[in-house]
Amino acid sequence: MAIKDSISRPAYWVAQELGLKTIAGAGKDTHILILGRFLRMFAYGSVALVLALYFATLKISDERIGLFITLTLLGDVFISLLLTLVADKLGRRRTLLLGSAMMVFSGVVFALTGNYYILLLAAIVGVISPSGSEIGPFRAIEESTLAQLVEATKRSDVFAWYVVLAALGTSAGLLVCGWMVEYYQSLEGWTDVDAYRAIFWMYAGLGVAKACLTFLLSRECEAGRKRELVLVTESEGEDGGETEPLLGAREMHATNTDNGKQSKKSCLNPFAQISTKSRWILLRLCALFCIDSLASGMVPFSLINFYMDRKFHLPKSKLGSIMSVTWLVSSLGNIFASSIAKRIGLIKTMVFTHLPSAIFLALLPIPTSLVLTICLLVGRACLNSMDQAPRSAFLSAVVLAEERTAVMGIVNVVKTLSQSGCPVITGILAGRDRFWIAFVVAGSMKAAYDIGLLTFFVNTKLHGHEQEESNLRTTEPVETDGESPDNRDGDVMEARAEGQEVAPTTVSSRRATPRSLLGRPYLAAI
Repeated sequence: MAIKDSISRPAYWVAQELGLKTIAGAGKDTHILILGRFLRMFAYGSVALVLALYFATLKISDERIGLFITLTLLGDVFISLLLTLVADKLGRRRTLLLGSAMMVFSGVVFALTGNYYILLLAAIVGVISPSGSEIGPFRAIEESTLAQLVEATKRSDVFAWYVVLAALGTSAGLLVCGWMVEYYQSLEGWTDVDAYRAIFWMYAGLGVAKACLTFLLSRECEAGRKRELVLVTESEGEDGGETEPLLGAREMHATNTDNGKQSKKSCLNPFAQISTKSRWILLRLCALFCIDSLASGMVPFSLINFYMDRKFHLPKSKLGSIMSVTWLVSSLGNIFASSIAKRIGLIKTMVFTHLPSAIFLALLPIPTSLVLTICLLVGRACLNSMDQAPRSAFLSAVVLAEERTAVMGIVNVVKTLSQSGCPVITGILAGRDRFWIAFVVAGSMKAAYDIGLLTFFVNTKLHGHEQEESNLRTTEPVETDGESPDNRDGDVMEARAEGQEVAPTTVSSRRATPRSLLGRPYLAAI
């Protein structure tokens, strides 16, 4: 028995710490959304490896390749903004299905023609990732849905695995794509162009698979479908007396009234869906995300592949394997992001992992040997995306639930719009044999973003509604010992923001307090 306990307790701790227990019990819809992202990022990774090489094989200049990436990202800004703003009204599942159809459209066009302008039109109107990273309306809708499906205390674990599976998908796509291209190139009668086009056919097929997964999602994914559970507090004596919802009926009524009056206006103006307090937070975040995305736009993944191929003249299978390893290492690093955030807070996790990766990026052009370059790539990959899950959890926590889809859509649009102008600059630099400048500038800008994030948001407190959501499963009245619910909530949030332990609220039915609320408050120290 002692041996069994000595094994089971560490195993339980590991499962709890890495979020395995959370993700296992997250529900069918959560699993489908994460699997759908895995397939999507598999497709994005495979295309990112060959996109710039495909254009180079078609004798398209470096400047026009950079222009293509810029215009593709600009087109995505418009499409993503439109779809994310109407997603909650059109239906999240329908919007995801439409995005999958756009993936299929782009893949088929790229597989059938080599005309630069037709390809550009297909990339703008459809969905294709020139950088290997997220593009299209998917992520904002999926993250908003996940935040709705999962209670606040478990979001960091779910978002961490959402990012991990995405990185694994990109890694698998790069590996499979590299070996597929080399295999097809070795076949008699196959040209490089034919080999690359086979990848685009695979991309279209993955779009079809993702559409099929979307049909399996339930109605619980739609906006407003989440069951409203309200904590009722005793406000007068032991006999019950007057009770009221934790959020206050007046505020809930005002919110519902405003939503009804602004339903049409919010379709055209995304900020109409967002409260004044959230707007100021959003504006500051967008300013910082703009700096980070400008840097990312200078060195998108497809251009890093292009840089490695040009500098070291690698076989495509070897190039694909190297890039696959970097993404695999990235996924392993993401597993620990949630655990770190629970201890030091969301913002500190974002900064302390992302800042070293920015330094590695700036140093990337210096080594002349392939081994040292790979070391820098792997070091950057290990830390670069560890900020994604904390960032998603942070955005979910600092805005109201009904604002999440709009806020995440606006953030993604700002990031994509910021990225769009820089590939042209990198293309010009590459055409003049100054490719290395892009890496140095990008790394410096990312470091500035990290410092700004730490300066402005290290002491940010969560919205009060996050505390409510962490207790939504408890419907019995709560004993407050005469203390005002509002004061109690304010004290709890202030104490948790400072990283202090908070005693669990006593429940009159003597129901056990959930383990997730004890000892490890939900990312309390922002």
